[in-house]
Amino acid sequence: MLVAGCLKAPLAVSFDTTEVNRETAIFDDHDELWLFGYGSLIYKAGFEYIERAPATIDGWVRRYWQGSHDHRGTPDAPGRVVTLVEAPGETCLGMAYRVTPSVFGYLDHREKNGYLRFAKTMTFADGSEEKGLVYIATPDNAAWLGEADIEAIAAQVAASKGPSGPNRDYVLDLADALDELEADDPHCLAVAERLRALIGR
Repeated sequence: MLVAGCLKAPLAVSFDTTEVNRETAIFDDHDELWLFGYGSLIYKAGFEYIERAPATIDGWVRRYWQGSHDHRGTPDAPGRVVTLVEAPGETCLGMAYRVTPSVFGYLDHREKNGYLRFAKTMTFADGSEEKGLVYIATPDNAAWLGEADIEAIAAQVAASKGPSGPNRDYVLDLADALDELEADDPHCLAVAERLRALIGR
């Protein structure tokens, strides 16, 4: 069973984590909570929220190491999307949303391809801190693709598409959102730059 705030996930996490997240029930007893978005949640919430604000979490970085079999790819040809990877001394800038647990049904389905709920502390621009929810795909999930060089990641993205559209749109939209946030993210921006060169944008 998952322990809130740590990275000990169930062994052999399946492609569909919906039921695991529902059973874990992190923050289900809260009237309101903060949700940290670091990928497509930055630019496409898709749910009702009370407020939103830029925030950071310490000790983590974004990486295109997670497969997407259900949104930006298929089971036979998965795309690549970001997850968080532990990196002591690093800081990840994203977007925090104050929400109610009513959004969990939507989020658990949206993030079902290997992502699990974790409790993490986020820091806001005024220095205040809040413990909130973040979905992270850990290396033991079935959709994990792992580390690859920028060229290989960009080539896979350029060739992938799924029910939610071309993988390239995810990468380029995220790069634009990170640029708007003035986020320092060499990995994601390098993937986007190489992708643009491959597809002629």
